[in-house]
Order: sequence, then structure tokens, then C-alpha cells
Amino acid sequence: MRTVRIVVAGVGNLGRRFLGLIAAKESLLASRYNLAIRVVGVADSTGIAIASSGDGFDLDAIVRLKEKRGAVSELPGGIPGGVAATLVASGNVDVLCEASPVRLDQGAEPALSLIRDALMRGIHVITPNKGPIVLAGDELRGLADAHGAKLRFDGTVAGGLPALYVGTRDLRGASVQRISAVPNLATGYVLDLLGAGVSWEEACREAREQGVLEGDGAWDLDGWDAAAKLVILARETMSHGADVALETVERTGIREIDGERVRRAERSGGVLRLLATAEAARDGLGHAIQLAVTPTVLGPEHPLSGLGQTEMGVVFETDIYGTITLKIDEPTPLPSAATMLRDLLDIYS
Repeated sequence: MRTVRIVVAGVGNLGRRFLGLIAAKESLLASRYNLAIRVVGVADSTGIAIASSGDGFDLDAIVRLKEKRGAVSELPGGIPGGVAATLVASGNVDVLCEASPVRLDQGAEPALSLIRDALMRGIHVITPNKGPIVLAGDELRGLADAHGAKLRFDGTVAGGLPALYVGTRDLRGASVQRISAVPNLATGYVLDLLGAGVSWEEACREAREQGVLEGDGAWDLDGWDAAAKLVILARETMSHGADVALETVERTGIREIDGERVRRAERSGGVLRLLATAEAARDGLGHAIQLAVTPTVLGPEHPLSGLGQTEMGVVFETDIYGTITLKIDEPTPLPSAATMLRDLLDIYS
């Protein structure tokens, strides 16, 4: 049996579900993968907690605590005001699971510095946090290679959909000529409510209550989330040295959409979604990629036209494998949280 000691930074919607998954899958991990996962440190916005023994924490106890909006600093070994960097520096850590909020407007900090620190210590990193990967993906990959660590971030694109694994592993040898994606759940949820006659304010309120829209909603509604996911997907599967960055995405959100526009799309047999596209092009200087995020009517002929309110999808158009369509129905954040388990198993199995 191989024991893997992990620390988890961020125990919100994704982090706490990930901890619950590890607990629920303990027997399967042992019997199928010969792995024993021990969570030896956790961090949230209030502080940190460090396990007193190599057996790690009682994960069910952490999940119950966070479901009641408790603080990890209340746990045995808790340190109010402590920072996640202390967990990484504590020694005897194999993997950092970084699941804190994106905070792109703050330079993806403190997550970016934490991930850098872990990689430089030779600690593997798993993260569904798009911010550090969008802003410093190439740098972080270089640090991982230089220090014998692995960096995995499958959960940064389209929730639980294994789009990155398909694009980077299963499409080997191909040129991806175009990507079409609906990688953001919140916008589809809001658009469908608008089409059903719900007001903009009420649609956003319901989306927040269901946990698909956070804060003031700008990250989702203005297209930033979809743009960030598009950048990661295009960079990993089709860039080949082309400049792929957030500032190169032509971005339009959904704030100007009203219910009638949604209903017109439905009457035509289609669906209105915030579509993210990346297309290989020539700019006179060599390979280039055109990136765009814009509300688009997906007609009956489009592979993603049947997407429901809680569904996301990605379409890869390739030169040798044809057109491949991936879809996921994600009514809860569990599939997104499960990407951290998938990444962990990719490292150790």
C-alpha cells in the first residue's frame, strides 16, 4: 500500500467535496489503486490546521464542519490566521491540492505563489484554480519539470468534463483546427431562466442560491470565466507556440441578453449559449489562433445545440480524428471536485 500525504488549500464548494470523495472512496482507492490518501493539512480563509499524526484528519469531521460554515482553525492542530504556505513548508507532504477562489484581478494570489513554492520543493500540485494556470501556466510547468514535480489542472476547464485529458492525450498526432466550447455553467443557467420569463435579477438570485453563480457574477456573466477556460484549452491542445493569452480573447458577456432573444433562438430550433471558440489561422507571420467568447445561437445542426440548463460541452475539430464532441451534465459541483481525484490518480496510478 502506498501512502500519499496531501494538503488542501481551499475547502469551499470544491475542496470540501473533494475531501468527502476521498473518504467515500477509501476502500476503492486501496483495492484498485493500492493507495492510502492521508490529508495532513488544510487551509481556508480563517487559518490552517496541521494533523498531529501521519494518519491525517478525520475527513468526515472536516466536511461536517465546513457544511456548517465552520473554520478549519477550529480543528485539532488549528492555527487561526495561519497561511497555507506553512502547510507546504511543514515537510512530509507529497501533493498540494489548491482549490481556493480564482482571484484573477489580484494576480491569482495567493494561490500562484503557493503553487510556485510547492513545485520548487518538489511537491506535486493539483488545482482546479484557473487563475495561476492562465497567468503563469508555462512558468509553472517549467518549475515542475525542473524540480521533478507534476502539475495537473484538469478541473480548470468545463467542470468535470475530461476535456484536457482528451485534448492532450487522446488527440495525440492530430492538429486541432477548431475548438467550440460552452465551458461555463452559470451563463447557460441564467439564459434559460430568462427564456422562461424570469427577470434578470431573479435569474441571478436563483443561480446564486443554486451555487452556480458567485459574488456579483461578473466573472461568469461578463465572459471572463469562459475566456480563461478557452485560453487554457487552446494553449494546451493547439497553440504550438502561438500567442494564447487572456488579453487576446475577443470577449462579450450576456448582460445585454433579454428573454425574448433566448426565446427566438428556441423557436428556431436552437439554443442561446455563451460560446467560446479557438480557431487556427494564419496571420502572415506564422501560426496564430483566433479566440472569441460571445453569445451565439447554436442551431439544430450544431453538436452542442442540445445542451440543457446544467450541461457544458466541448467540440474538437481535427485533421485526422474527425470531430469529437464531449458533454457533461453537472447539476452539482461534485464532478468539478472529482477532477482533483482524477488528477491524483493520474499522478500515482
